[in-house]
Amino acid sequence: MLDAHPDVRCGEETRVVPRLLQMRSHWLKSQKESLRLEEAGLTGDVLDSAVSSFILEVVAKHAEPANRLCNKDPFTLKSGTYLHQLFPNGKFLFMVRDGRATVHSIITRKVTITGFDLKSYRQCLQKWNSAITAMNDQCTELGPDRCLPVYYEQLVLHPQQWLRKILKFLDLPWDEAVMHHEQQINKKGGVSLSKVERSSDQVIKPVNLDALSKWVGKMPQDVVDDMGEIAPMLKHFGYDPTANPPNYGKPDQFVLDNTNDIKEHDAEWDEIAEKVKKLSKKDTMPRAKDESKDFE
Repeated sequence: MLDAHPDVRCGEETRVVPRLLQMRSHWLKSQKESLRLEEAGLTGDVLDSAVSSFILEVVAKHAEPANRLCNKDPFTLKSGTYLHQLFPNGKFLFMVRDGRATVHSIITRKVTITGFDLKSYRQCLQKWNSAITAMNDQCTELGPDRCLPVYYEQLVLHPQQWLRKILKFLDLPWDEAVMHHEQQINKKGGVSLSKVERSSDQVIKPVNLDALSKWVGKMPQDVVDDMGEIAPMLKHFGYDPTANPPNYGKPDQFVLDNTNDIKEHDAEWDEIAEKVKKLSKKDTMPRAKDESKDFE
C-alpha cells in the first residue's frame, strides 16, 4: 500500500538487513568476541558506521529511487532502538496480526524462519509470542512519535481510516493511489514484487477479507485449548484466545465489494496472478540449500 504512494519506495524484502543486525547482536552478546573486536580497533563507533552504511546502501540501491525509502524486512523492529540510533529521522510501523493467522500462514506457505518448527503449531505460536513481545518492547521504548502499531485486521477492514493515520504519522500527503495498490504492480514507481516472496500472490489483489480467518479450524485441538497459555500476547493485543472464529469487526463497504468481486472472478484473478509472476521485473536465481531461511 505504501509502495503505491508516489513519494515512497519499499521494494522487496532485502533478507540481508535483518541478518546483519542479528550478526551484530551476536557479537555484542559474546564477551570474548566483543573484546576481540575492541582489541582489533573495531570500536562501537566504527561498527555502527559500517552497519549504517551497509544498510543505507542496500535499502537505497536494491530498487528504484524515491523521496522516501522504506525497508520491510520482517523482524527488523527487534533492533528498533539501535536502528533509531543509526537513523534518527527514521520511523517505524509495528505490524501486529493475530498470531494464529500469522503462524498458520507461516506453516501452510512453508516460510522457513530460524528457530520455528513448521511441523508444530504449538512451538511456532510460542516463538511468535516471544518475537512479538520483543518487538512490542522496542516499539514502546521508541515511543509514539517514532513507532506506530498497525493492526493488520483493522487495516484490512478499514483501509482508508488506517492509511490516513499511517501517512499522517509519516508526514506524507494523502494520495488515493494507496487505496488501489493492485493497479501499481510492477509498474515504474509502483509496487515491485519478487517471485519468491510467499505473499506475492495475495498482494496482486485489492484489499479483501480472504486471509483474515483462514486459520480457523486448522489447528490441533490441544493447541486451541491451551491458546491463552501458549500465546499470552494475543490477549495483550486485544485478541480473544478462545474465539474460533474471532470477531475482528465489520468491514467497510469498499472492502466487501473487493472481496465479492474476487470471489465472482476467481479464475480471472488466478490468470492475472500468473501473468504478474511472468512479468516480474527481476529474474529469479536458483536458491542454494543454505539459503532456505527467509527470515532471521
